[in-house]
Amino acid sequence: MNNFDWTQLINPEFYITLSIGGVQIGLFIVLFIVFAETGLFAGFFLPGDSLLFLAGIYSRDLMQNVVDIPADFLNVFILSTLVAIMGVLGNMTGYWFGAKSGYYLFKKEDSFWFKKKYLLQSKDFFEKYGGKAIIYARFLPIFRTFAPIVAGIVSMDKQKFMFYNVLSSFLWSFILIFAGHYLYGVFLKEGIDLKHHIEYIIIIIVIISTFPVLVKLFKKRPSEKI
Repeated sequence: MNNFDWTQLINPEFYITLSIGGVQIGLFIVLFIVFAETGLFAGFFLPGDSLLFLAGIYSRDLMQNVVDIPADFLNVFILSTLVAIMGVLGNMTGYWFGAKSGYYLFKKEDSFWFKKKYLLQSKDFFEKYGGKAIIYARFLPIFRTFAPIVAGIVSMDKQKFMFYNVLSSFLWSFILIFAGHYLYGVFLKEGIDLKHHIEYIIIIIVIISTFPVLVKLFKKRPSEKI
């Protein structure tokens, strides 16, 4: 921590490998960030998809200070389940806040923590895809932050919301964490240690996860000029 650089805050590897007094707390940081993305509305700058992919790569390091499980599959399974549960709780918090706040958020002024344009984009996204937006939004930065809030604002049926909430959270966590873990093993057999290429992994994941958002924005431009 003596050589701390503020740019580390956007590097998911920093959170995963974080330790205090020699005690590795990466797992708790990962779980908090997953919850914060939708429960505390901070998803527009916190690492999401890349964080989970790297969590899969560092799965044994993350889990060993909490519970040391020799079985590799079970280790990754438990990690994915814990992340999914925090995702569910985060979405529930976002839904509750949206239901309680009503349209207050649409009148709220922009701040560092809140950007109204993201909320409006999420509302359009939600109206187009309905309940499926909860699933799609899980894999899209920014949208996953505001989708549960919008669901609460429009009073989406709670049982329907919970179905898509649980399904999307488990799909998101299991796909990304398992992908990170097993791809790391595949590349390692070929003599390539992905831990030495974290920067490239983050860039690739950011490009893949934001591409649908960019396409959506570019498609809007022609209609805006008319």
